[in-house]
Amino acid sequence: MENPPETMFESAFAEDTYKGLTSYPKYLLSKYIYDEKGDKLFQQIMDMPEYYLTQCEHNILEINAEAIIDEFDSKQGFDLIELGAGDGKKTKLLLKELVKRKSDFAYLPIDISQNVLTELEKSLTQEIPEVNVKVQQGTYFKTLEKLAEYNTRKKVILVLGSNIGNLLHERAVEFLANIAAAMSEDDMLFMGFDQKKHPQKILDAYNDAAGITEAFNKNLLIRINRELEGNFDPDKFLHWETYDPETGTAKSFLVSKAAQKVIIDKLDLEVKFDAWESIHTEISQKYDDAVVNWLAEEAGLKVERAFSDHEGCFKNYIFRKK
Repeated sequence: MENPPETMFESAFAEDTYKGLTSYPKYLLSKYIYDEKGDKLFQQIMDMPEYYLTQCEHNILEINAEAIIDEFDSKQGFDLIELGAGDGKKTKLLLKELVKRKSDFAYLPIDISQNVLTELEKSLTQEIPEVNVKVQQGTYFKTLEKLAEYNTRKKVILVLGSNIGNLLHERAVEFLANIAAAMSEDDMLFMGFDQKKHPQKILDAYNDAAGITEAFNKNLLIRINRELEGNFDPDKFLHWETYDPETGTAKSFLVSKAAQKVIIDKLDLEVKFDAWESIHTEISQKYDDAVVNWLAEEAGLKVERAFSDHEGCFKNYIFRKK
């Protein structure tokens, strides 16, 4: 099936959905999970006991806040630019330390979801009104084009929550290289990487007993129904998680339980599914020091320091430009 002309698509969501569902194997882009409902579901995921990533990184930032801010701070002031800011719960640990020190900084949280940015700005006004905050909505790759414009003083680029794990290595190197290109000698990148560990612990984190992650992934189908006039029945799809300990790649799928057809009116598209055919929805890459150092080397960066939780489940690395 040939793709229709780009002018037929009313949005990037429509175009990417068309491309994903007419490909073989089928896929959907995980970034579109994050509408208002998806944002709330992800906040629930982060509070799940199985989802160790949030608590591990929270502990790292809480225990090491002073040492981390020692690395960030500058007498000339700095811009703290966070990619994928989310609800800012963990970042607030660092913001409070900065305010306590009366550091000269501006906080620029960036996220694909305007909903979470609005909530973040509101919560900061209430909880830490001293913070000079300027929110900006956009994707990582669009935002990176503007990073180099912040060049009058030091930049600290913050990426928490192992968001880089949503990218395969080739794209991760591209992402890091784009950050490196926007960095000056004094700038730094502070980024979280989920570490390789017992495979079952990883599987449990993305396949919780309460079914919140399942609802999160199926939100893609619900959004297609709402915005593109599709007729997906989410109950006809199974949420399935895999993890390859060799590559460190966790993958999420929605698997059709039976042969079926789905109509998406705004795309003028009929999608046929065989029984047990899959839609790939998300990846979550896991790392060790060797892989992180290799990614940095490929991207023109170097690891300067790392902070770990007690069990070594999660690490936050400081990178500088080579």
